[in-house]
Amino acid sequence: MTITLTKEMQQMKEMIRNFVEREVEPFAIQIEEDDAIPEHLVGKATVLEQLGRTHNGFVSLISAHTGIGSTGLVKLASEHLKNKYLPEMAAGTKIGAFALSEPGAGSDATNLATSAEKKGDYWVMNGTKHFITNGPIADVYTVFALTDKDKGAKGGITAFLVERDFPGLTVGKKDKKMGLRGSYTSQVIFEDCIIPEENVIGEVGMGYISALKILGEGRVGLAARAVGSSGKLIELSAKYAKERIQFGKPIADNQAIQWMLADMATETEAARALTMMAAQKIDEGKKVIKEASMAKLFASDVFNRVADKAVQIHGGMGYMAEYPVERFYRDARITKIYEGTNEIQRLIIARNVLEEC
Repeated sequence: MTITLTKEMQQMKEMIRNFVEREVEPFAIQIEEDDAIPEHLVGKATVLEQLGRTHNGFVSLISAHTGIGSTGLVKLASEHLKNKYLPEMAAGTKIGAFALSEPGAGSDATNLATSAEKKGDYWVMNGTKHFITNGPIADVYTVFALTDKDKGAKGGITAFLVERDFPGLTVGKKDKKMGLRGSYTSQVIFEDCIIPEENVIGEVGMGYISALKILGEGRVGLAARAVGSSGKLIELSAKYAKERIQFGKPIADNQAIQWMLADMATETEAARALTMMAAQKIDEGKKVIKEASMAKLFASDVFNRVADKAVQIHGGMGYMAEYPVERFYRDARITKIYEGTNEIQRLIIARNVLEEC
Protein backbone atom coordinates (compact mmCIF):
# COMPACT_ATOMS: atom_id res chain seq x y z
CA MET A 1 0.00 0.00 0.00
CA THR A 2 1.46 3.34 -1.05
CA ILE A 3 1.00 6.32 1.25
CA THR A 4 1.50 9.72 -0.36
CA LEU A 5 2.61 12.43 2.05
CA THR A 6 1.44 15.97 1.46
CA LYS A 7 4.09 18.68 1.20
CA GLU A 8 3.14 19.86 4.70
CA MET A 9 3.40 16.33 6.16
CA GLN A 10 6.79 15.81 4.52
CA GLN A 11 8.04 19.11 5.88
CA MET A 12 6.81 18.20 9.37
CA LYS A 13 8.48 14.79 9.15
CA GLU A 14 11.79 16.38 8.19
CA MET A 15 11.45 19.02 10.90
CA ILE A 16 10.85 16.38 13.59
CA ARG A 17 13.68 14.24 12.29
CA ASN A 18 16.03 17.21 12.46
CA PHE A 19 14.79 17.96 15.98
CA VAL A 20 15.46 14.38 17.07
CA GLU A 21 18.92 14.29 15.55
CA ARG A 22 20.03 17.71 16.77
CA GLU A 23 18.26 18.23 20.09
CA VAL A 24 17.29 14.85 21.55
CA GLU A 25 19.95 12.40 20.37
CA PRO A 26 22.86 14.35 21.96
CA PHE A 27 21.15 13.89 25.34
CA ALA A 28 20.55 10.13 24.96
CA ILE A 29 23.58 9.18 27.07
CA GLN A 30 22.67 11.77 29.71
CA ILE A 31 19.11 10.39 29.90
CA GLU A 32 20.49 6.88 30.34
CA GLU A 33 22.92 7.89 33.09
CA ASP A 34 20.63 10.31 34.94
CA ASP A 35 17.43 8.27 34.46
CA ALA A 36 15.66 11.55 33.70
CA ILE A 37 14.40 13.49 30.66
CA PRO A 38 15.79 17.06 30.49
CA GLU A 39 12.88 19.44 30.97
CA HIS A 40 13.70 21.48 27.88
CA LEU A 41 12.99 18.44 25.67
CA VAL A 42 9.48 17.73 26.96
CA GLY A 43 6.62 19.03 24.83
CA LYS A 44 8.63 19.67 21.62
CA ALA A 45 7.84 16.50 19.59
CA THR A 46 5.04 15.12 17.41
CA VAL A 47 5.73 12.52 14.72
CA LEU A 48 6.20 9.16 16.44
CA GLU A 49 8.21 7.31 13.84
CA GLN A 50 10.83 10.02 13.82
CA LEU A 51 10.81 10.07 17.62
CA GLY A 52 11.48 6.35 17.60
CA ARG A 53 14.92 7.13 16.19
CA THR A 54 16.13 8.48 19.52
CA HIS A 55 16.04 7.52 23.21
CA ASN A 56 13.00 5.32 23.81
CA GLY A 57 12.57 6.62 27.36
CA PHE A 58 11.98 10.10 25.97
CA VAL A 59 9.60 8.71 23.35
CA SER A 60 7.68 6.72 25.96
CA LEU A 61 7.10 9.79 28.11
CA ILE A 62 5.88 11.86 25.16
CA SER A 63 3.72 9.18 23.54
CA ALA A 64 2.07 8.10 26.80
CA HIS A 65 1.08 11.74 27.27
CA THR A 66 0.04 12.68 23.71
CA GLY A 67 -1.27 9.19 22.92
CA ILE A 68 -3.23 7.02 25.35
CA GLY A 69 -2.98 9.68 28.06
CA SER A 70 -4.93 12.17 25.95
CA THR A 71 -6.92 10.17 23.38
CA GLY A 72 -9.84 9.47 25.72
CA LEU A 73 -10.33 13.18 26.32
CA VAL A 74 -10.01 14.06 22.64
CA LYS A 75 -12.31 11.33 21.36
CA LEU A 76 -14.85 10.76 24.13
CA ALA A 77 -14.94 13.54 26.74
CA SER A 78 -17.50 16.31 27.12
CA GLU A 79 -16.72 19.75 25.77
CA HIS A 80 -16.38 20.93 29.35
CA LEU A 81 -13.60 18.42 30.08
CA LYS A 82 -11.87 19.14 26.78
CA ASN A 83 -11.87 22.88 27.40
CA LYS A 84 -10.73 22.42 30.99
CA TYR A 85 -7.81 20.06 30.43
CA LEU A 86 -6.69 19.80 26.81
CA PRO A 87 -5.17 23.28 26.35
CA GLU A 88 -2.66 22.74 29.16
CA MET A 89 -2.04 19.15 28.09
CA ALA A 90 -1.38 20.29 24.53
CA ALA A 91 1.03 22.91 25.84
CA GLY A 92 2.85 20.32 27.93
CA THR A 93 2.16 22.14 31.20
CA LYS A 94 0.02 19.20 32.37
CA ILE A 95 1.16 15.63 31.71
CA GLY A 96 -1.32 12.80 31.15
CA ALA A 97 -1.27 9.09 31.97
CA PHE A 98 -3.45 6.07 31.16
CA ALA A 99 -4.37 3.90 34.15
CA LEU A 100 -5.90 0.57 33.21
CA SER A 101 -3.52 -2.22 34.35
CA GLU A 102 -3.80 -3.63 37.86
CA PRO A 103 -1.97 -6.32 39.85
CA GLY A 104 -4.75 -8.75 38.89
CA ALA A 105 -5.75 -7.26 35.55
CA GLY A 106 -2.95 -6.98 33.01
CA SER A 107 -3.68 -8.78 29.78
CA ASP A 108 -7.17 -9.53 31.09
CA ALA A 109 -8.48 -5.98 31.34
CA THR A 110 -11.98 -7.28 32.08
CA ASN A 111 -10.87 -8.40 35.54
CA LEU A 112 -10.69 -4.95 37.15
CA ALA A 113 -10.80 -4.70 40.94
CA THR A 114 -10.65 -0.90 41.13
CA SER A 115 -14.19 0.30 41.75
CA ALA A 116 -16.09 3.57 41.81
CA GLU A 117 -19.37 4.18 43.61
CA LYS A 118 -21.72 7.08 42.93
CA LYS A 119 -22.43 9.30 45.94
CA GLY A 120 -24.64 12.24 45.07
CA ASP A 121 -22.82 14.48 42.59
CA TYR A 122 -19.44 12.74 42.92
CA TRP A 123 -17.86 9.29 42.70
CA VAL A 124 -15.73 7.50 45.30
CA MET A 125 -12.95 5.34 43.84
CA ASN A 126 -10.94 2.59 45.53
CA GLY A 127 -8.24 0.36 44.11
CA THR A 128 -4.70 0.16 42.80
CA LYS A 129 -3.30 0.56 39.30
CA HIS A 130 0.24 -0.50 38.47
CA PHE A 131 2.93 -0.19 35.78
CA ILE A 132 1.41 3.19 34.90
CA THR A 133 3.66 5.06 32.47
CA ASN A 134 4.11 8.68 33.59
CA GLY A 135 2.52 7.67 36.89
CA PRO A 136 5.06 9.54 39.07
CA ILE A 137 4.95 12.74 37.00
CA ALA A 138 1.41 12.92 35.62
CA ASP A 139 -1.01 15.69 36.52
CA VAL A 140 -4.10 13.91 35.18
CA TYR A 141 -4.96 10.23 34.79
CA THR A 142 -7.48 8.49 32.55
CA VAL A 143 -8.63 5.81 34.99
CA PHE A 144 -10.90 2.81 34.41
CA ALA A 145 -12.98 1.46 37.29
CA LEU A 146 -15.76 -1.05 37.89
CA THR A 147 -19.05 0.79 38.42
CA ASP A 148 -21.41 -2.18 38.10
CA LYS A 149 -20.01 -5.50 39.31
CA ASP A 150 -22.86 -7.52 37.84
CA LYS A 151 -22.35 -6.15 34.33
CA GLY A 152 -18.55 -6.19 34.44
CA ALA A 153 -16.94 -5.40 31.07
CA LYS A 154 -20.35 -5.52 29.37
CA GLY A 155 -21.59 -2.15 30.59
CA GLY A 156 -20.10 -2.02 34.07
CA ILE A 157 -16.74 -0.28 33.57
CA THR A 158 -16.45 3.51 33.42
CA ALA A 159 -13.61 5.88 32.48
CA PHE A 160 -12.76 8.86 34.67
CA LEU A 161 -10.43 11.84 34.38
CA VAL A 162 -8.70 12.05 37.78
CA GLU A 163 -6.45 14.91 38.83
CA ARG A 164 -3.33 14.16 40.83
CA ASP A 165 -4.41 16.39 43.72
CA PHE A 166 -7.91 14.91 44.10
CA PRO A 167 -8.35 13.76 47.72
CA GLY A 168 -7.55 10.06 48.12
CA LEU A 169 -5.06 9.68 45.24
CA THR A 170 -1.54 8.51 46.10
CA VAL A 171 1.33 7.82 43.71
CA GLY A 172 3.66 4.91 44.52
CA LYS A 173 7.44 4.84 44.18
CA LYS A 174 9.11 4.67 40.78
CA ASP A 175 9.52 1.17 39.40
CA LYS A 176 13.04 -0.08 38.64
CA LYS A 177 13.02 -1.37 35.07
CA MET A 178 15.32 -3.12 32.60
CA GLY A 179 15.19 -0.23 30.17
CA LEU A 180 13.30 2.92 29.19
CA ARG A 181 15.44 5.06 31.47
CA GLY A 182 13.88 8.45 32.07
CA SER A 183 10.38 7.10 31.47
CA TYR A 184 8.84 6.43 34.86
CA THR A 185 6.17 3.93 35.88
CA SER A 186 4.55 3.42 39.26
CA GLN A 187 1.45 2.35 41.09
CA VAL A 188 -1.40 4.83 41.41
CA ILE A 189 -3.50 4.15 44.51
CA PHE A 190 -7.06 5.30 45.19
CA GLU A 191 -8.39 5.29 48.74
CA ASP A 192 -11.87 6.81 48.88
CA CYS A 193 -10.73 9.13 46.12
CA ILE A 194 -13.32 11.85 45.43
CA ILE A 195 -14.06 12.46 41.73
CA PRO A 196 -16.62 15.03 40.51
CA GLU A 197 -19.48 13.61 38.46
CA GLU A 198 -18.47 15.84 35.53
CA ASN A 199 -15.14 14.01 35.26
CA VAL A 200 -16.68 10.89 33.77
CA ILE A 201 -15.18 10.34 30.30
CA GLY A 202 -17.84 9.23 27.83
CA GLU A 203 -20.85 7.28 29.03
CA VAL A 204 -21.12 5.55 32.38
CA GLY A 205 -20.60 1.82 31.85
CA MET A 206 -18.92 2.16 28.46
CA GLY A 207 -15.37 2.35 29.77
CA TYR A 208 -14.21 -1.04 28.50
CA ILE A 209 -15.19 -0.17 24.94
CA SER A 210 -13.52 3.20 25.39
CA ALA A 211 -10.33 1.49 26.57
CA LEU A 212 -10.26 -0.69 23.47
CA LYS A 213 -10.61 2.35 21.21
CA ILE A 214 -7.86 4.24 23.03
CA LEU A 215 -5.52 1.25 23.04
CA GLY A 216 -6.16 0.65 19.33
CA GLU A 217 -4.78 4.03 18.38
CA GLY A 218 -2.02 3.73 20.98
CA ARG A 219 -0.85 0.45 19.45
CA VAL A 220 -0.45 2.08 16.06
CA GLY A 221 1.64 4.80 17.67
CA LEU A 222 3.77 2.18 19.40
CA ALA A 223 4.26 0.43 16.05
CA ALA A 224 5.40 3.69 14.47
CA ARG A 225 7.96 4.20 17.23
CA ALA A 226 9.23 0.65 16.75
CA VAL A 227 9.64 1.32 13.02
CA GLY A 228 11.59 4.49 13.74
CA SER A 229 13.86 2.70 16.20
CA SER A 230 14.46 -0.11 13.70
CA GLY A 231 15.39 2.41 11.03
CA LYS A 232 17.88 4.08 13.35
CA LEU A 233 19.45 0.71 14.21
CA ILE A 234 19.88 -0.09 10.53
CA GLU A 235 21.72 3.19 9.99
CA LEU A 236 23.96 2.64 13.02
CA SER A 237 24.73 -0.92 11.94
CA ALA A 238 25.48 -0.06 8.32
CA LYS A 239 27.77 2.78 9.38
CA TYR A 240 29.62 0.57 11.85
CA ALA A 241 29.93 -2.27 9.31
CA LYS A 242 31.60 0.07 6.81
CA GLU A 243 34.02 1.43 9.40
CA ARG A 244 34.93 -1.76 11.29
CA ILE A 245 37.96 -3.45 9.75
CA GLN A 246 38.56 -7.17 10.26
CA PHE A 247 41.04 -9.34 8.34
CA GLY A 248 42.06 -6.34 6.32
CA LYS A 249 38.63 -5.28 5.05
CA PRO A 250 35.37 -3.70 6.31
CA ILE A 251 32.99 -6.26 7.79
CA ALA A 252 30.36 -4.79 5.45
CA ASP A 253 32.07 -6.82 2.70
CA ASN A 254 31.11 -10.05 4.46
CA GLN A 255 28.02 -11.78 3.12
CA ALA A 256 26.85 -12.69 6.64
CA ILE A 257 26.71 -8.99 7.57
CA GLN A 258 25.04 -8.05 4.31
CA TRP A 259 22.33 -10.67 4.79
CA MET A 260 21.59 -9.39 8.28
CA LEU A 261 21.29 -5.84 6.99
CA ALA A 262 19.05 -7.03 4.15
CA ASP A 263 16.69 -8.81 6.54
CA MET A 264 16.64 -5.81 8.89
CA ALA A 265 15.78 -3.39 6.07
CA THR A 266 13.16 -5.64 4.47
CA GLU A 267 11.30 -6.35 7.69
CA THR A 268 11.40 -2.70 8.73
CA GLU A 269 9.86 -1.58 5.44
CA ALA A 270 7.13 -4.21 5.81
CA ALA A 271 6.43 -2.99 9.35
CA ARG A 272 6.30 0.60 8.11
CA ALA A 273 3.76 -0.28 5.39
CA LEU A 274 1.53 -2.13 7.84
CA THR A 275 1.72 0.69 10.37
CA MET A 276 0.93 3.35 7.78
CA MET A 277 -2.06 1.35 6.58
CA ALA A 278 -3.45 1.19 10.10
CA ALA A 279 -2.75 4.89 10.66
CA GLN A 280 -4.56 5.80 7.45
CA LYS A 281 -7.62 3.84 8.59
CA ILE A 282 -7.61 5.81 11.85
CA ASP A 283 -7.47 9.06 9.87
CA GLU A 284 -10.44 7.86 7.81
CA GLY A 285 -12.43 7.08 10.94
CA LYS A 286 -12.57 3.36 10.22
CA LYS A 287 -12.55 0.49 12.70
CA VAL A 288 -8.92 -0.39 13.35
CA ILE A 289 -8.83 -2.96 16.17
CA LYS A 290 -7.47 -5.81 14.03
CA GLU A 291 -5.10 -3.65 12.01
CA ALA A 292 -3.77 -1.92 15.14
CA SER A 293 -3.00 -5.29 16.73
CA MET A 294 -1.31 -6.45 13.52
CA ALA A 295 0.85 -3.34 13.37
CA LYS A 296 1.83 -3.52 17.04
CA LEU A 297 2.54 -7.25 16.88
CA PHE A 298 4.62 -7.16 13.72
CA ALA A 299 6.49 -3.90 14.30
CA SER A 300 7.49 -4.81 17.87
CA ASP A 301 8.67 -8.26 16.79
CA VAL A 302 10.67 -6.64 13.99
CA PHE A 303 12.17 -4.09 16.39
CA ASN A 304 13.37 -6.90 18.65
CA ARG A 305 14.86 -8.88 15.76
CA VAL A 306 16.53 -5.79 14.30
CA ALA A 307 17.97 -4.85 17.71
CA ASP A 308 19.36 -8.36 18.14
CA LYS A 309 21.04 -8.26 14.72
CA ALA A 310 22.37 -4.76 15.41
CA VAL A 311 24.13 -6.00 18.54
CA GLN A 312 25.49 -8.97 16.59
CA ILE A 313 26.89 -6.73 13.83
CA HIS A 314 28.57 -4.53 16.44
CA GLY A 315 30.03 -7.62 18.14
CA GLY A 316 31.50 -6.98 21.58
CA MET A 317 31.03 -3.25 21.15
CA GLY A 318 27.29 -3.81 20.82
CA TYR A 319 27.24 -5.12 24.39
CA MET A 320 28.91 -2.01 25.74
CA ALA A 321 26.73 0.65 27.38
CA GLU A 322 28.46 3.51 25.56
CA TYR A 323 27.10 2.27 22.22
CA PRO A 324 23.42 3.13 21.58
CA VAL A 325 22.57 -0.33 20.21
CA GLU A 326 22.88 -1.74 23.75
CA ARG A 327 20.23 0.69 24.93
CA PHE A 328 17.93 0.01 21.99
CA TYR A 329 18.28 -3.73 22.65
CA ARG A 330 17.05 -3.35 26.24
CA ASP A 331 14.32 -0.89 25.33
CA ALA A 332 13.00 -3.08 22.52
CA ARG A 333 11.94 -5.89 24.85
CA ILE A 334 9.09 -4.04 26.52
CA THR A 335 7.39 -3.33 23.18
CA LYS A 336 6.28 -6.98 23.04
CA ILE A 337 4.63 -6.62 26.46
CA TYR A 338 3.05 -3.22 27.11
CA GLU A 339 -0.19 -1.92 25.60
CA GLY A 340 -1.23 -5.56 25.30
CA THR A 341 1.22 -8.48 25.07
CA ASN A 342 1.90 -9.86 21.62
CA GLU A 343 0.13 -13.06 22.62
CA ILE A 344 -3.01 -10.99 23.28
CA GLN A 345 -2.55 -9.24 19.91
CA ARG A 346 -2.60 -12.63 18.20
CA LEU A 347 -5.84 -13.53 19.98
CA ILE A 348 -7.42 -10.22 18.91
CA ILE A 349 -6.33 -10.71 15.30
CA ALA A 350 -7.54 -14.31 15.18
CA ARG A 351 -10.89 -13.44 16.72
CA ASN A 352 -11.47 -10.72 14.13
CA VAL A 353 -10.42 -13.00 11.27
CA LEU A 354 -12.84 -15.69 12.44
CA GLU A 355 -15.67 -13.15 12.65
CA GLU A 356 -14.95 -11.81 9.18
CA CYS A 357 -14.73 -15.16 7.38
